[in-house]
Amino acid sequence: MKFTIQNHKDTRSGFGDGLFELGKENDKVVALCADLTGSMKMDAFAKAFPDRFFQTGIAEANMMGIAAGMTIGGMIPFTGTFANFSTGRVYDQIRQSIAYSEKNVKICASHAGLTLGEDGATHQILEDIGLMRMLPGMTVVVPCDYNQTKAAVKTIAAHNGPVYLRFGRPKVPNFTPVNQTFELGKALVYQEGSDVSILATGHLVWEALQAADLLTQKGISAEVINITTIKPLDETAILKSVSKTKCLITAEEHQLFGGLGETVAGLLAQNTPYPMEMVAVKDQFGQSGTPEQLMKHYQLDAAAIIKAAEKVLSRK
Repeated sequence: MKFTIQNHKDTRSGFGDGLFELGKENDKVVALCADLTGSMKMDAFAKAFPDRFFQTGIAEANMMGIAAGMTIGGMIPFTGTFANFSTGRVYDQIRQSIAYSEKNVKICASHAGLTLGEDGATHQILEDIGLMRMLPGMTVVVPCDYNQTKAAVKTIAAHNGPVYLRFGRPKVPNFTPVNQTFELGKALVYQEGSDVSILATGHLVWEALQAADLLTQKGISAEVINITTIKPLDETAILKSVSKTKCLITAEEHQLFGGLGETVAGLLAQNTPYPMEMVAVKDQFGQSGTPEQLMKHYQLDAAAIIKAAEKVLSRK
């Protein structure tokens, strides 16, 4: 399957546009924001449905409590703020009021990872996937581009239960189909290969595709799989791929600890252990810089994936 860039768009706009369309289709959908309506691209929803939009101010913990309460009345609340404030700042409220109580809240988190850029380490949360996937009953979704984020918004609204939807700030390649259907727990094989499996999520999916093209020029056949949902994990697709290639790489804009890599490593350890390398942040905080500078500095790009592929192939 060949992909071409349709345009460059930020995934947070995919969230905003998806939420606006969802609001027109389902009057049970409500939105809450913690003083970041513009940054979260929630303006269109707020303007079109003022009776269903709630500006909670810089009070993220309170926002989570309000959202949990709204579900009791049959509403489907979407909360919106930066990933750092959506998880680390309000973990107790999410655990106690949403996850433990199995409330139907959609926790939507923008500005995740290093690509937040110049705002620096205090805002660049790299632990959020680990935090959220450890909560019982929590679904964790990480789409790769604008189109996929927009589709994911509609899908999670139909899912009964808490969801963490993670997306980003910068404009990135928008390359997946416009009118796609997003399926929770379904990994997508974007390129078939026989030598090494590359499992990527979020912004690293496009980098994985670029790496696979360059590996082909080196005579290495790489299979690229988009892990759109970290939890539940598509175990069948992963085990099928690695049983063919006999080695794999994971690539994510997240700490090495607790993210996609360790999730997949646990799956392999319980089933069919094979050599594996992880492209992720190695136990460090972020720093200020452009998204491109940071992804290169922390080795979260196509070049890093190629290096990991060559290393894991040597261990086969």
